Amino acid sequence: MSIALIVLAAGKGTRMQSDLPKVLHRIAHAPMLWHAMRAGSVLEPEHRIVVAGHGADLVEASAKEFDPETKVVLQTEQLGTAHAVAQAKPALEGFDGDAIVLYGDTPFIREETLEAMAAARSEHDVVVLGFKANDPGRYGRLVTDGEELMRIVEFKDASPQERNITLCNSGVIAANSDILFELIDSVENKNASGEYYLTDIVAIARARGLSATVVRCDQAETLGVNSRTELSAAEALFQTKARADLMENGVSFLAPDSVYLAWDTVIGRDAEIEQNVVFGPDVTVESGARIRAFSHLEGAHVSRGAIVGPYARLRPGAELAENTHVGNFVEIKNAQLREGAKANHLTYIGDAEIGEKTNIGAGTITCNYDGVFKHKTIVGKQAFIGSNTMLVAPVTIGNDAMTGSGSVITEDVPDGALALGRAKQMTKPGFATKLFAMLRAKKAKKLAQND
Repeated sequence: MSIALIVLAAGKGTRMQSDLPKVLHRIAHAPMLWHAMRAGSVLEPEHRIVVAGHGADLVEASAKEFDPETKVVLQTEQLGTAHAVAQAKPALEGFDGDAIVLYGDTPFIREETLEAMAAARSEHDVVVLGFKANDPGRYGRLVTDGEELMRIVEFKDASPQERNITLCNSGVIAANSDILFELIDSVENKNASGEYYLTDIVAIARARGLSATVVRCDQAETLGVNSRTELSAAEALFQTKARADLMENGVSFLAPDSVYLAWDTVIGRDAEIEQNVVFGPDVTVESGARIRAFSHLEGAHVSRGAIVGPYARLRPGAELAENTHVGNFVEIKNAQLREGAKANHLTYIGDAEIGEKTNIGAGTITCNYDGVFKHKTIVGKQAFIGSNTMLVAPVTIGNDAMTGSGSVITEDVPDGALALGRAKQMTKPGFATKLFAMLRAKKAKKLAQND
């Protein structure tokens, strides 16, 4: 069965106290909207429809960054969830399949849960995602008869008896798309809020002889984010689960609570992650690598046996081959370190290729930017770059070559050659003593004048 995802993302999110649309606030370095869209990807949807409203241009740009094929439709008036879903109807004209309604501010629906909902559609016309709540609060209640869902009652409209029900509505609904829109056409706004509730389609479906059921999930999956406090809680929930999943799969954390992961971090088994490490987006750490304390990684690939840190920074485009070492206060950007290469101290390597088993001395800088263009540095195999070398790109250092400490290298160095680029040292005996005496006398005179 073909699937269409309809993601509701039109809300302003007043409680966020932000100019940014609510669904674009980030959890683990990705907009909440992306979390919802990624969960739905497990169903291999034929269509993704995002219903935007407040900040629609920003929401559309973000949705298309995740998937350029996403269709974005506009809800100009906030008239309720049924009205929001109805805006997707023109975009699905001619579509023959199921539609699943998700929410851009509900980022933790699991892939397995959506698969269960899709499977339940083979036996029921309407499938609703529900959860048991110890404190149901103001959630809508699911009124059931055995496995059959009879209706959904919003808290504002619920009777005292209905408010005692602990099976609550998540808002996530699946149905055949044609049936979904037919049911929505019959929804009225005769309720306490004067809105068109998507939840009303269940009672309408039952009245037409259609079946409805509930797929249950853990309450944590349905966490909605409406404020900065809830955003912080959602971040903590994501991090706790992500760390636990990695440890379950063989990753070692020295101090798990101090490590922060991105939504797409990949770490292989037997990797070791020390304390206070931060992962930005698009990082892969292979099995057996070690990320030492206080390091920051984003857009980087770290191969088996590599050691990073402590206090290292890997920026986008950093590619570390097997058994490489990147040490304290070393920054790598858009550069490849081949197998066994080392840069252990106080170094910047940008827009570069570093050959196998090459050693980069402390204080080395690839001078890659001329103020307009970026230029590349290439260092061959088993080269030795002396401490405090400035490699002024574009420049190539050959295999087995060497640069003297303190050199400024502006020309290519052949294989096996030693390059020195220092100014000639000048030594003046006794000059330091005379200079200090003169300066101290000048200072004393100035102090006397001020008195």
